Amino acid sequence: MITLDPAQLKPSEFHGWFLGAVIPRPIALVSSQDEDGNVNLSPFSFFNCFGVNPPILVFSPSRRGRDNTTKHTYENLREVPEAVVHIVNYSIVQQASLASTDYPRDTDEFLKAGFTPVASHRVKPPRVQEAPVAMECEVVDIIPTGEGGGAGNLVICKVVLMHVSEHVVGQNGRIDPFKLDAVARLGQDWYCRVTGETIFAVPRPNVVMGMGIDQLPVDVRTSAVLTGNELAQLALVEEIPAVDPMFDEPRLSGASAAGKQALHILARDLVREGNIEAAWQVLLRSE
Repeated sequence: MITLDPAQLKPSEFHGWFLGAVIPRPIALVSSQDEDGNVNLSPFSFFNCFGVNPPILVFSPSRRGRDNTTKHTYENLREVPEAVVHIVNYSIVQQASLASTDYPRDTDEFLKAGFTPVASHRVKPPRVQEAPVAMECEVVDIIPTGEGGGAGNLVICKVVLMHVSEHVVGQNGRIDPFKLDAVARLGQDWYCRVTGETIFAVPRPNVVMGMGIDQLPVDVRTSAVLTGNELAQLALVEEIPAVDPMFDEPRLSGASAAGKQALHILARDLVREGNIEAAWQVLLRSE
């Protein structure tokens, strides 16, 4: 392991390691305006939600590392404590990145990035028509985390109105991650796209009181074939199931003849296929 002490490194040196590790980070495209009505638009990847009652978003327009100056978004929010936070998806990611250019304070990034401003309902800054989700927010607090270059300014916002494009809503009436096609920030110049095979489901353990990996049979828990992820899926059941004499799996006879490792391989394949019940039946026959 490489051990890094932030106190022993320059912020610019630690920056790459830190942002390369904490990934992926969702991107907030934030519109704000000053007291004279000049609008600013800028993306921030120090961003997430932190509660739903009330609905809270937090993002950080950090101090510039090169000269320790504050960003225009931060300055605007000090004058007009309102913002619109947009979710960035693949269709607007290049425009959002262009809006991050360090233009002079009075520059209209809507115009520079080719976005269409739409009047908000409850806050002064306009929203981006092209964004799949826009959340009108009131600023609750701004908390500086330091005074040096690279220090954060935590902007705590309360969502007062949310706009969602019908194009990203699924048949269940909720936002469909496949349709949203969101992007996230990685380290250096890398981004990732939340789409296709990158999206998968993980059953919530608060629905069933999983028995835990420690309660798995010893030969399963110590298997040279099954990974920690696969063991965790097997351990999500409340108790070890009973052998089902009617269980039938076309691959079972060949695996049984080949021995315990082959059975574990078949069980692993079934887990990866999402068939936990069948995987258990195979494992019960390996004991």
